[in-house]
Amino acid sequence: MGTYSRRAVLRLAGALPFGLAAGRAAAALTKSIPATGEQVPAIGMGSWITFNVGDDAELRADRLRVLQAFVDAGGALVDSSPMYGSSEDVIGHCLARLEGTPEVFTATKVWTPTRWLGIRQMETSERLWGVDRFDLLQIHNMVDWETHLETLLEWKAAGRVRYIGITTSHGRDHDAMERVMATEPFDFVQFSYDILEREVEQRLLPLAAERGIAVIVNRPFRRGILLERLAGHKLPDWAAEIGCATWPPFLLKFLVSHPAVTCAIPATSRVDHMQENMSALQGPMPDAALRPRMIEYVEGL
Repeated sequence: MGTYSRRAVLRLAGALPFGLAAGRAAAALTKSIPATGEQVPAIGMGSWITFNVGDDAELRADRLRVLQAFVDAGGALVDSSPMYGSSEDVIGHCLARLEGTPEVFTATKVWTPTRWLGIRQMETSERLWGVDRFDLLQIHNMVDWETHLETLLEWKAAGRVRYIGITTSHGRDHDAMERVMATEPFDFVQFSYDILEREVEQRLLPLAAERGIAVIVNRPFRRGILLERLAGHKLPDWAAEIGCATWPPFLLKFLVSHPAVTCAIPATSRVDHMQENMSALQGPMPDAALRPRMIEYVEGL
């Protein structure tokens, strides 16, 4: 855990809403955003590839049903990026047509060099989503991050965004991310993490707890590779102890039971898969003793 291990462990012990020390807890898991204490459902929605459907009316209607299933199951945090083709436009289309009045936590990114292009891109994202301000704006894959951080801090001070963050993926740039997390005032970080790729447990997750930074986990199924690997394998009998009958909630509960993780954002284009993912919000969560057992079982398959 590096030089910050002692304080990180203390913070981890107090950060988990359901309390690892107290064992497993009840349903409808939310996690706390350290900067404010605001609660957010621990399963969010990614949109890379899945919402990049352009102007196809039938596919847009399908994605509306997916988003409706997400919010109906208690989801809130929707994450996208200008990098994701037409995804932001499609999300805005769907948000305007949701039934009821769901409280969606809107999160997107800036992904371009220079201050001027960054501002123009963020303003375009506001228009595409149909929002007056985002809940979270993130610097995508650390592109020109020093420049965009200055803009984001100005926007936050002016009330144009609630939280600011920075992201990486594919396991890239962990050294650079660690340096940024240790010194800069980000509210959120986002990086890849799954039950078999746990490098971030060594430095980034303890540092997030140390610094009071919320963590969004992307690629929780490694773009589906994990689910393909596990297809045909049975869950352990003891998975029923945490309310899991299929692999997706099993894998997601492993992630969001880590006390430094705020939200995991699986992506899907199917309503049934969305409902399966969102079931991870319900029922008991893995405790500190069960997490290593989960790892051992999956690694043995």
